[in-house]
Amino acid sequence: MPTRLKRPPFWRPLALAIALLGFQGYLAYSALQGQFGIENRGQILLDIDQLKSRSAALQAEIDAYRHRATLMDTRRLDPDLITERARAMLNMAHTDDILVMVHPGTGEPISGKYKELASDELMTLIEADSTL
Repeated sequence: MPTRLKRPPFWRPLALAIALLGFQGYLAYSALQGQFGIENRGQILLDIDQLKSRSAALQAEIDAYRHRATLMDTRRLDPDLITERARAMLNMAHTDDILVMVHPGTGEPISGKYKELASDELMTLIEADSTL
C-alpha cells in the first residue's frame, strides 16, 4: 500500500496572517484614537488640571472648616469670640457697645449722611434690613 502525503491547505496560514494583521490594526487604532490614545492625551491632561484645581479648592474649604472647629475647642475657647458670635446671631448689643448704623444698600454710615431723617424713617430702614 502506497503512502500518500497530504499537502497542507494554503488558506490556514493565510487566514492566520490576515487575523494577526487585523489585530495589529486594531491595536494601532486604539493606541492613536482610543480612550487613552495619543490624540486624547491633551484632553486627559486638561481633565487632570481641572481636577487638581477642584481638589485645591476643596482642600482650602476643609482647612477653613478645621480652623473654625479648632476655634470652638473647649481648651482654646475665646470668650470674646463667643460673645461676638452670640450677639451677631441674636441681633443683640451690650450697653457698652458703640453701634454704627449703615445703609443696607450702600453700606455707608447713616448717622453722618442722614442726620435730617426723622426717627421713624430710620426705623423703617432698620426694619427693612433683617440682618441688623
